[in-house]
Amino acid sequence: MNKSLYINRFINLLTIALVCLISSCASTKNVPYFQDISLAKMSVMDSTAVYADPKIQPDDILSITIFTIDPQSSAVINQSTISPALGASSASAIGQQQISGYLVDKQGEVELAVVGKIKLVGLTTYQARDLIRGKLEKLYNQPAVQVRFANFKVTVLGEVVRPAAYTVPNEKISVLDAIGLAGDLTIYGKRENVLLIHDNNGKKEFARFNLNSGELFNSPYFYLKQNDVLYVEPNKAKIATNNASRTQTFTIIGTALSLLIVLFARL
Repeated sequence: MNKSLYINRFINLLTIALVCLISSCASTKNVPYFQDISLAKMSVMDSTAVYADPKIQPDDILSITIFTIDPQSSAVINQSTISPALGASSASAIGQQQISGYLVDKQGEVELAVVGKIKLVGLTTYQARDLIRGKLEKLYNQPAVQVRFANFKVTVLGEVVRPAAYTVPNEKISVLDAIGLAGDLTIYGKRENVLLIHDNNGKKEFARFNLNSGELFNSPYFYLKQNDVLYVEPNKAKIATNNASRTQTFTIIGTALSLLIVLFARL
């Protein structure tokens, strides 16, 4: 093998090493969250993000549980909502649990045994609870009612550890909560440009978040809505890493071809 071949291989390996070094530097530059929040400046930060209770919509699935002095009298209603998944205390990815409950039909109504159809569309779960309890008071003595979403879902995609659609046991979930469910961003996630896709009555709304800035807490989209989607795009380091791998592959192929040429030349 001649000196020029050794020199070419050395140059190729040096190029790959430099690309990997540049990639690692770029990937760690913007990794920390909320870099503009300084302990020297403040210890408390006011947040202007406003949470609004979600409204019940057609095709939602509601978990409705009735409590009475005599449990057997309310068992007829509650039997439709019994499910191990609904009793879970933590969120999990869809596909790992079975969702059951009362489906809100296209007219915005649910049908309860004994009570009949009740229109709940446009109400919060608290308002729905009061409405159902008012109707049950005609049948039961001091009934207690619990209503919540059984299919409150957010989806996290892109450069996160566990991209998936997640159902959550409560209605109040923030951008940071959703990212936490997905196991946080990978080292290759672009923290300064996280995309939110929100469905507002059939129209798509888009918002961008900069996780490096404390201004995230002032965004009107800080608290997520039903069926919101977060997408974390890859940063330049991920692209450079992929290019480095591709370059390495081409280098190996080129080296192999060079060896074959040398061998054939000596025949």
